[in-house]
Amino acid sequence: MLITHDTRCALDTVVDLVNTAPEDDAPDTLADVAALEDFVGNHEISDVGVLSEFDLSAVRKIRGRFASVFATQDARTAAALINELVAAAGTTPQLTDHDGYDWHVHYFAPGASVADHLAADCGMALAFFVVAGEQERLRRCEAPDCRRAFVDLSRNRSRRYCDSRTCGNRLHVAAYRARRKEAAG
Repeated sequence: MLITHDTRCALDTVVDLVNTAPEDDAPDTLADVAALEDFVGNHEISDVGVLSEFDLSAVRKIRGRFASVFATQDARTAAALINELVAAAGTTPQLTDHDGYDWHVHYFAPGASVADHLAADCGMALAFFVVAGEQERLRRCEAPDCRRAFVDLSRNRSRRYCDSRTCGNRLHVAAYRARRKEAAG
């Protein structure tokens, strides 16, 4: 599957957005407007203007909808969720070449709120996966104490953990120790 630079950026953004949500005992890392400003800056989201509590609330709402896309195994359900997000954003696809980037497509309307910007661009990035029959690549980490979202871009769709160096390695070490303990009797 060919993934363009702007689609990859949108995928990274939506995964990071979903992973800001509070999980078990982990706090909401999108706790205030300053955190939203940091998120926007870290992901180089352009043309969003001054952010407010209203923007924070709207972004948290779409974050929950995106989380639902990662939670479903059904392409029809994922498509319906994505369609709702993109339609509500009032998409206006436009070709643009800004900030040193070559031509790419922005799906959000000029002057759109940050929530509409995210819903449109990230929604379309996820839509490409559903259209390509690759929706199962939108996953949650299989580590029992993690559940972070990620996009499996491995060739054979075999990635199970959000990060093999942390979650994957931790589970492999635990399994190794359990086998050694069992063998030692």
